[in-house]
Amino acid sequence: MLLAMLLPWLSFIVRGKLLSGIFCLVLQCTLIGWFPAALWALNSRSNAKTDKKLKQLESKLTNQK
Repeated sequence: MLLAMLLPWLSFIVRGKLLSGIFCLVLQCTLIGWFPAALWALNSRSNAKTDKKLKQLESKLTNQK
């Protein structure tokens, strides 16, 4: 989470989203764009964690049947 707040563009690149990381870096280069870039990275990270948990839950449910 700290990485997403301090270096939002790197957070995207580490997760394999190269184009999003480049766009975020361009956005972050402006002082006005820093805050939206950090929010975007945090939101994206949160969504990725939620998707991972949902896939795990789905696989558990399909294995029970």
